Amino acid sequence: MKISILLPYKENFSPTYAGAVSLFVKATNKVSRFKKNITVYGSTNHKKKLSSNYTNIHLKKKFLTSQSKDYVQKFFDIIKDNPSDIIEVHNRPIYVNKLIELKCNIVLYFHNDPISMVGSKTIKERLNLLNICSKIIFNSEWSKKQYLKDLKGFFHKSKKLEVIHQSISKKKINILKKDKLISFVGKLNRAKGYDIFGEAIVKILNKYPDWKSVVIGDEPREKLLYKHKNLKNLGFQSHSTVLNIFDKTSIAVACSRWEEPFGRTSLEAASRGCAVIISNRGGLPETITNGIILRNLNSNSLFFEIEKLIKNKSKLYYLQKQSSKNFYLTDNYISNKIDKYRNDLISSLKLNIIKSSNLNKIKILHVTNFNERHNGRLFYNTGKRLNNGLIRLNHSVLEFSDRDIVSYYRSLNDLDGSKKLNNKLIEVISNYVPDIIILGHADLIKAETLKYIKKNYPNIKMAQWFLDRMDSHWIKNKKRFLDKIHIMDASFCTTDPRTLKLDTKHNVFYLPNPVDASFETLKNYQNKNFNNDVFFAMSHGVHRGILKKGKFDERENIINRLIKLTPDLRFDIYGMNGNQPIWADNYMSAISQSKIGLNLSQGKATKYYSSDRFSQLIGNGLLVMIDEKTKMNDFFNKNEIVLYKNISDLSEKLIKYSFDNKLRSSIAKKGRDKYFKYFNSTIVADFIISKTFNINKKFFWEKIN
Repeated sequence: MKISILLPYKENFSPTYAGAVSLFVKATNKVSRFKKNITVYGSTNHKKKLSSNYTNIHLKKKFLTSQSKDYVQKFFDIIKDNPSDIIEVHNRPIYVNKLIELKCNIVLYFHNDPISMVGSKTIKERLNLLNICSKIIFNSEWSKKQYLKDLKGFFHKSKKLEVIHQSISKKKINILKKDKLISFVGKLNRAKGYDIFGEAIVKILNKYPDWKSVVIGDEPREKLLYKHKNLKNLGFQSHSTVLNIFDKTSIAVACSRWEEPFGRTSLEAASRGCAVIISNRGGLPETITNGIILRNLNSNSLFFEIEKLIKNKSKLYYLQKQSSKNFYLTDNYISNKIDKYRNDLISSLKLNIIKSSNLNKIKILHVTNFNERHNGRLFYNTGKRLNNGLIRLNHSVLEFSDRDIVSYYRSLNDLDGSKKLNNKLIEVISNYVPDIIILGHADLIKAETLKYIKKNYPNIKMAQWFLDRMDSHWIKNKKRFLDKIHIMDASFCTTDPRTLKLDTKHNVFYLPNPVDASFETLKNYQNKNFNNDVFFAMSHGVHRGILKKGKFDERENIINRLIKLTPDLRFDIYGMNGNQPIWADNYMSAISQSKIGLNLSQGKATKYYSSDRFSQLIGNGLLVMIDEKTKMNDFFNKNEIVLYKNISDLSEKLIKYSFDNKLRSSIAKKGRDKYFKYFNSTIVADFIISKTFNINKKFFWEKIN
């Protein structure tokens, strides 16, 4: 197991000038149980490094290109040759898009306001990060809230989002030995509230001459000068010096105007038993368990709070003791939280490995219409394809053909057979006890039945897949899909779910129509002699395999217009114009005689939707043409499929590719190769299992979005 930590470019991983990110990484790594597995990558120019397994990425100075891009590219090249299981990116969301290609768990840490950072400013960018990252860590609840700004409620409950605060080592402090010292650490500017502190502290020191103040920090851009004989400005100091000052400090002040994402100085002051006064901005209130929060951020208010502590020694000592006593954000505590999610990710990874290697690793009950009663006419269906994929993954698969069972058990007391069907499903589960139930178009399985199963078998996962159209003209189909969605651990449909405006609180994923090597056996691109140029088949208006009289489909008009526009082409048409639909091996024999397969769906083209004809045609090596409004160009380029704009464009392209056999053959081959590589039944079946069991694994079509 390997963990790689990528620091921001120019982050100094050195005690000479260590920032909050470096200190956090160094401290948590030191006590991590995975410390031997961690390598930190950075680009510091300082020779002395913080104690850790560190690799410095050296870059040549360039003036015309981004050093940051070169930095990420070099890291990418390193990890590509030496893969990591987990990559933890600190404070640079812009790096993530490049690293997704490494195909490992990516964890993003935010140490600043997410909506102020390049790569996470927009809603689209933040949604993209949620999709890519296995985990997103925030240094405060405030930062997390910023990230979720304007995002829908579903995302607020995402398990990917977690708050892990900064940490510091705890030290025993003798409160009685503390000096009458008031400290301020940070940039000496108005954003940090140094003007507020400066005005207040001069008044305090004038009124209480036995007290002193120390200021650590600088700011060359703002000249805020406050002078007093008891006020010392030490300028920039090392982290160890800062902690030593806090050991002596009685009162520490952090009065930022700007929304601090967290506030490490107040955290460190609290850990050293200081009475801490902070402003109520950003994540600052999360840094202390006991302290004073300024409600009115001005010098008078600060003066008043400091004076109260000076006058009331018992209150001062109380806050100091409580700060130290109740301090819990220790390096050990935070490191354990980090190690927990690391362990969870690694466990998921191991589970994924198990799920791809062990024989009969999970038990699956696949409930769909396997069409046994149709004498093999519908053998080549998607349910069978997915079944083959599940078996090739070495799962134990039990088929439950719901429509066949219903047909067998119909009676006067149970007209549609659904009562017997649902009882039988419960009986089968009691005997087989699957790890997952996968339902495909199982409309007669009642929601109440599935709820009963969930209640009595809480460890059984449930998923559903749905192939039919669900856009505006197919409302009934959408209702069928939604009927059980609230029970499912994951749902899958052959349309981009975002176009369907589904409730995002449910796990809904796009599911490509799969190909299967045992079904899609033809390689038409190799053939030279064909009886036909264009193949098109549909089954709308078909009952029991026979075309109904009087049934009409709008696609008939389109096909007939095409025939008129392309008189020199030979069309092989089924399911219309009186030509009966075609099935099984007859279907395979027919398409073996055609150069081009036309995928034409009912109604308006919808993003990513296609019938299973698309996979059947491209999988058998035909050149496939499909409406460009389907956005299939997200997955395929012009050298793999042909997209058309309208019927005129389609007719021209049919003519072009029918007579250019070399070009047609090349596109058909590349299309088939790509489809088998990324959309075969094994991969699609693995996708269903992975998403249902929440296994962090990215698939080709997910990376597009």
